[in-house]
Amino acid sequence: MPKVVIPTPLRQYVGKQETIELKAATVGELLTKLVTEHGNLRRHLYTDDGRLRSFVNVYVNDEDIRYLQKENTAVKDTDVVSIVPSIAGGSALVGCHSERSEESHLADTQELGPFATLRVTSRGKVQLEMKGSHE
Repeated sequence: MPKVVIPTPLRQYVGKQETIELKAATVGELLTKLVTEHGNLRRHLYTDDGRLRSFVNVYVNDEDIRYLQKENTAVKDTDVVSIVPSIAGGSALVGCHSERSEESHLADTQELGPFATLRVTSRGKVQLEMKGSHE
């Protein structure tokens, strides 16, 4: 069964579970089953009219479903579906700029202090690059 990774801020609504396995054929079906089993989670993922909230990002393995078939994206038993709420604010980001990656896809890059860089490609793939020693 596909595995859903629950982000820390939402774990309180799913009995503090880090991951949940649910049988489903698509991301939409998977998320529907998730919020049916854990009703308090619904308002954090969906608007009142039933649409996935704009600040909730969903990935199948490393691929953003917005660049696939959105909630109609098929899932297999071996897939990992990650729910990643957008985070705004804070002062840890040192800089943000756009660049061309080796694959010629525009990427947003954020320096996460002196130890890490976060990149999101135009196809929605997220890469976290750790730098040097951070002991």
